[in-house]
Amino acid sequence: MSPWAAIVARDLRAAWRGGGALLPLVFFLLIATLFPFAVGPDGPLLARVGGGALWMAALLAALLPIDRLIAPDADNGVLDQYAVRGLSDEGIAAAKMLAHWLGFGPPLLIATLPAAALLKLDGDALLQLLLSLAIGTPALAALGVLTSALTLGLRGAGALAGLVMLPLAVPLLIFGAGALGGQDMGAIKLLAAAALLLTALTPFAAGAALRAARE
Repeated sequence: MSPWAAIVARDLRAAWRGGGALLPLVFFLLIATLFPFAVGPDGPLLARVGGGALWMAALLAALLPIDRLIAPDADNGVLDQYAVRGLSDEGIAAAKMLAHWLGFGPPLLIATLPAAALLKLDGDALLQLLLSLAIGTPALAALGVLTSALTLGLRGAGALAGLVMLPLAVPLLIFGAGALGGQDMGAIKLLAAAALLLTALTPFAAGAALRAARE
């Protein structure tokens, strides 16, 4: 097994150990369950705003495990061992991005099916939502790793993580929610461009942050 695959497998085992990876999924479904109580039983209204609510839920679900993405490895000296073995910080960040997405992305897409039923989304809206989340969740995972790296070693990192990640996620939220209910593919293309940019740049930015924290 390559060292990068070993990092992905190790992070996935750590995420699922103790049910930690279930928290984003439970949080996502909880929002889908409670949102109709806040808005009311108006089916057409729920169908109009439900997709945007699920996108916000996906964003917050990606934020939940941020404090467990990098900080435990830094505290236990695992990152130093990676550096001694000659593994690049950029490669470590990329592996952690993949592990984070595998931990919450596919389960969240599956959970979208009952969530859409709770919010009375029709078949076309569900397909558009699934497509937008499939494109956007890798970028949410990238933002999670980047935020975790930027706040590594800071006091009150958990509170700072939300302040750092949420503004950066605004373009994804706008384009992701904008892709729902529209017949053209403009918003989807913009979402794909933003997601590609984030996933491509995050390993380098996160790697630089890891080196800075280690020094």
